[in-house]
Amino acid sequence: MLQKLFRRKNLDEILAEAQNEQGLKKALGAFDLVLLGIGAIIGTGIFATVGTAALGDADRPGAGPAMMISFVITCVACAFTALCYAEFAAMVPISGSAYTYSYATLGEIIAWIIGWDLIIEYAVGNVAVAISWAGYFKQLVEGINIKGYSVKIPLWLCNNYTSIYSLPDPNKDQAAYQTALAFKNQVLSSAPHIGGIPIVFNLPAVFIVVAITAILVVGVKESAKFNALMVITKIIILLFFIIVGAFYVKPANWVPFAPNGIKGVLAGASVIFFAYIGFDAVSTVAEETKNPKRDMPIGIIGSLLICTVFYIVVAAVLTGMIPYQKLAEGAAEPLAIALKYNNLNIAAGIVAFGAVIANTAVLLVFQLGQPRIFFSMGRDGLLPPVFSKIHPKFKTPHVTTILTGVAVAATSAFSSIEAMVDLTNIGTLFAFILVCVGIIILRVKDPNRERPFKAPFGIAVPILGILSCVLLIYYLPITSVIRFIVWLAVGLVVYFLYGAKHSTLNKEKQAHPQK
Repeated sequence: MLQKLFRRKNLDEILAEAQNEQGLKKALGAFDLVLLGIGAIIGTGIFATVGTAALGDADRPGAGPAMMISFVITCVACAFTALCYAEFAAMVPISGSAYTYSYATLGEIIAWIIGWDLIIEYAVGNVAVAISWAGYFKQLVEGINIKGYSVKIPLWLCNNYTSIYSLPDPNKDQAAYQTALAFKNQVLSSAPHIGGIPIVFNLPAVFIVVAITAILVVGVKESAKFNALMVITKIIILLFFIIVGAFYVKPANWVPFAPNGIKGVLAGASVIFFAYIGFDAVSTVAEETKNPKRDMPIGIIGSLLICTVFYIVVAAVLTGMIPYQKLAEGAAEPLAIALKYNNLNIAAGIVAFGAVIANTAVLLVFQLGQPRIFFSMGRDGLLPPVFSKIHPKFKTPHVTTILTGVAVAATSAFSSIEAMVDLTNIGTLFAFILVCVGIIILRVKDPNRERPFKAPFGIAVPILGILSCVLLIYYLPITSVIRFIVWLAVGLVVYFLYGAKHSTLNKEKQAHPQK
């Protein structure tokens, strides 16, 4: 039984299968990959989570201005894993990312777990990003005033059941409870009713997911061009914030630098990790890259380093512009709050526009990555064959792209963002750990395999990657750990009911029992 669960696919067979089948269109170069990485990384994290990282919350202390150091710590932790991803992606340029790597090194059951886990990073993470996009979009649209007229989106079309029914505990904060209750009643009273049931959903979130899905079905090159435009735009917006904000920096705001010491800095790093999620999404398009052996390491590591420089500078300017305690007045939109604090309202509106663009780019790349995980799992028989179908004209995995779009759109219509973020963090960190473990195993079992790119310093890099991820998991709320365990349990049920029986490796074993 254990032998069946941990059966592995030979790397040479994986590469041969991909070459023999009608493959995905190879259309991406190193520049495209770097932009895809930046598009995935710079998004909700830098535009939203820096406020929580500086302030802290009920579960963890804040880093204060020392979140600049938190960014460095998180970057180092991610860099160890990025080097491992780059080695794998150059050596195995196949769609599927960590799922494919785990299948070749850790066995089928682990590959299934990581594939199921990656749904959390890409699909569940995209639900959070879609909801965040909708919030910024609402602010942006309603902030536009033309001759006294502005667009107002009805409350019942830009909220969700989860948020309005999740009221604070009145025994702990009566004022917060009354505010939330009043808002709930306001939303429900304005909503149309069908059979006595109020209709409340997040229409902007649904709209953006449907639009992104349509673009991705047409083609990966077209998607890359669209992403490049958004990446350039949001880089300009961040540069705008840095340049304008630099004139309002007061060194006195950096004191105290680390109000909660090293514990606050590390807790800030665990929050900030959400701002780094995305660089691994580059590996999911390895099969659509012209020269993956050269371009994949450039795309993964290059995008990570560029984003880190932006993050540190933005954190320095932000905490220099405003006392970090003041971010409590709008932790969800810290950059805009810092500008408004200095009476730069027009600049704040420009940054809100940048947040919409940034989240659109993240949605694009994550919606690009998830279908390719499903595509690889379908090709291996762990999911039904329909998951591995390729569009005859566009050469894209259109079935899984549409299924992912429908699932993300439906979930984002009725869900809240809070639980999604922590669940995404732990799911991604778990995937990172397995990638690092896979590198160690392959170094030991197949040391002579050609490695166009090799992570330096032997197995020290993957070991440090594992330890760094475990450290960041330690600072996540226990509730996210419990949800993650439940999610994996559901995945194992699906595997044993379908995947284990229909796996291509299982069918090959039945056809050739002597092997």
